[in-house]
Amino acid sequence: MTTSSGFPTSEVLRYTAFSADPAGGNPAGIVLDARAMSDAEMLAVAAEVGYSESAFVTEQDREGRRFRLRYFSPLAEVDFCGHATVATAVALAERLGDGPLLFVTNAGEITLDTGKDVSGTVRATLTSVPTRTRPATEAELDATLAALRWSREELDPAFPPHVAFGGVEHLVLAVGTRARLAALDYDFDALAAVMTRHAWTTVQLVWRESEELFHARDPFPVGGVVEDAATGAAAAAFGGYLRALGKLPESGAFTILQGEDMGRPSVLTVSAVPGGERIRVSGTAVVI
Repeated sequence: MTTSSGFPTSEVLRYTAFSADPAGGNPAGIVLDARAMSDAEMLAVAAEVGYSESAFVTEQDREGRRFRLRYFSPLAEVDFCGHATVATAVALAERLGDGPLLFVTNAGEITLDTGKDVSGTVRATLTSVPTRTRPATEAELDATLAALRWSREELDPAFPPHVAFGGVEHLVLAVGTRARLAALDYDFDALAAVMTRHAWTTVQLVWRESEELFHARDPFPVGGVVEDAATGAAAAAFGGYLRALGKLPESGAFTILQGEDMGRPSVLTVSAVPGGERIRVSGTAVVI
C-alpha cells in the first residue's frame, strides 16, 4: 500500500550505516511512512527485522524537510539512535534530493546535512543535542567491570571512566591495549542488568590508536543485541566526553573505527561544533 506521501507504508527498507559496503556498517530497518502504525506494531516490526534498531517516520513535512522519528530495538523504544538516523537521512535524501533535514526525536531536534561524497555515495552528517558527561561512580564501575570480566588494571588511566550523553547515556571505558578490546567476552545478562539499572543505552569501549583515531566496541544487551557495529549516538557522547576532558585533537575532529571485530567494519567521522556543546557525526549509508 502506498500513502499520499508516496512512501509505501508497509515496506521496511534495510540500510547499513557508516559504511559504503553493504557487508559493513550497522544495519537499520527504516519505515518512511509509519503514521498509521501503533507502538506495538513498530516494536513488532523492529523485533521481526532483528537489527539493533529500526527507525519509523511517524510525522512528515516533506516540503519543509522536517520529520518525526522514533526508534525501536527488538525489545523496546530507544530515545535516539545515531546509525538509524544516518540511514534514514540517506534514504530520504535519495528520494527527496540532497540538502538539510530536521528530525524531531524523543531526545530533541537533530539537524542533518546530506550530500554525495566523491564516490557518489550519499553521506549524512548529524548534529547532536547538547552533550554532557560526568565521572562514573565506583559502584557503577565495579559492577560493569565484573560483567565485562575486566580488571581496573586493564583500563587506560589517561581516559577516566565517565557516563556520557549525546542523546542517550553511555558508559565510556577506555582500555590500554587493542588486544584487550578484541577479546571481548562478557556476561550478557549481568551487563544488561547493570545497564538497565542505570538507563545506559550502550557501554562504549574504546582504545586510542592515535590522537585522531580510536577503535570502539559497544555492547548492547539491553536492546537484545550482543554488540553494535556502529553507534552514532555513542560517538556523539564520546566527542562531548573528549571535549570536556580537553582531549580533542587540535582540529576538533577524529575518526572512530567500529565493527572490525564483528566482521562489519564501520567508519564514523566525529567533530566538535565550535563554541558550543554539540557534536557532529558523519557517515555514509547504503541499501543492503
